[in-house]
Amino acid sequence: MPCTTVLVGRNASNDHSTMIARTDDGHYDVKKLIVVDPKKQPRKYKTVISHLEIALPDNPMRYTCCPNVDKKEGIWPATGINAANVGMTATETITSNPRVLAADPLVAYKKAKKRNEKDVPGGIGEEDMVLLVLPYIRSAREGVLRLASLLEQYGTYESNGIAFNDENEIWWLETIGGHHWMAKRVPDDQAVIAPNMFGMDSFDLDDAFGEQKAHLCSKDLRAFIAENDLDLNQNGRFNPRDIFGSHSDMDHIYNTPRAWFMGRCLTPRTHRWDGPEAEFTPESDNIPWALVPERKLAAEDVKYLLSSHFQGTPYNPYTNHDTGKRGMYRSIGINRTGVTAICQIRPNAPEPAKGVEWVCFGSTTFSAMLPVYANVDKMPGYLSDVALETSTENFYWASRLIDALADHNYVSCIQLIDRYQEAMAVKGRRLIREYDKKIAETGDPSLCAEANEKLCAMAKEETADTLTKVLHEASVSMKNGHNLADH
Repeated sequence: MPCTTVLVGRNASNDHSTMIARTDDGHYDVKKLIVVDPKKQPRKYKTVISHLEIALPDNPMRYTCCPNVDKKEGIWPATGINAANVGMTATETITSNPRVLAADPLVAYKKAKKRNEKDVPGGIGEEDMVLLVLPYIRSAREGVLRLASLLEQYGTYESNGIAFNDENEIWWLETIGGHHWMAKRVPDDQAVIAPNMFGMDSFDLDDAFGEQKAHLCSKDLRAFIAENDLDLNQNGRFNPRDIFGSHSDMDHIYNTPRAWFMGRCLTPRTHRWDGPEAEFTPESDNIPWALVPERKLAAEDVKYLLSSHFQGTPYNPYTNHDTGKRGMYRSIGINRTGVTAICQIRPNAPEPAKGVEWVCFGSTTFSAMLPVYANVDKMPGYLSDVALETSTENFYWASRLIDALADHNYVSCIQLIDRYQEAMAVKGRRLIREYDKKIAETGDPSLCAEANEKLCAMAKEETADTLTKVLHEASVSMKNGHNLADH
């Protein structure tokens, strides 16, 4: 499933929090934000896509997730934070190459072709990973180890990147073929940008096979590389992207331009991103996986990166003059995004309030992001009561309506959208600050639920007001408009 990921280390953020964020770019999937009670977590799970049965432990924790409303293709939980204040986002669909996939094939479901044959289950995938891992881990590193054990046992039918965070660390895992994997701890002072490609461009194999301070991988990875002639690196340098990733023309339309825009925002002076002497262009294969941002990043900055439509460049599809390059690259804030979430774990917040999930439904270009506390037993109905039918009574559908109307009336609506997104950010932060203080003073975790209700009431009011205004602008510009003054 095409997506875009941003990871922010604790010393790269404004408040020493860790943040993992991803746009979930499906096929207009209807999404909601819910809390899964441990009593409702299955003890035996069967995947829909791969028909695989997996026994699960008996000690799950409560966790949030953003599942599909329509379950015909599975749950697709997408992202969440558990009761131990560990976050997970899964998955970023990544690329591979024929050499890797021939050496360790993806584990696809095989339906029996004859009566005397049996179906052969496939491996695990994006449909399953949050449900299989997040309820059982108490640190980001534990998340890597649990997911790795599942990959080695069952395999996967797709190539994916997965992020985990706790209050101290972020870990990023990338699958290699059907059963292999590697994972790296994100440096505390860096931000990662990942656009549907195998991302890691450096890796310390000596650490992975030694102390394992910041690198983990399959136990046989060195032998796997050597036996299958996978190493394309020169002069002794080890670049996993060159070994396990892709180098296709399609990457230069779909993937590398997104990394270019995000890198350009994060380090506008550290590197040259524009002009004939640019170090990196939208079609460069060597854009760094992780960068030290030139200033500390807040959640609003992550939202801005994930809302990109190449604004300020010749590639902006909304520009009002023809640059000859307009719309030639795939935007980050794409129309078919179901949900975007930032899982933020804040070490300086009161214990019950450490986990904050920033959620945005629909196209991030036009939709607003709402922060809510993760340490609750239930999410407000405005986030969780979502059906397949359109309704202005929930955040998902109201956001999608704003997106569609504003997109077709960009010039007249963009100022309304800017005001809406800023109002949500200001009022959302104000309520979080207010309740952080109350929770610190009382130690009462039930205040998290009270805060979420107020946050959703505010979001509903702001969203309804913006929808009304955007609808008016769209109505004024209808093609069947006619005034006597026109004659």
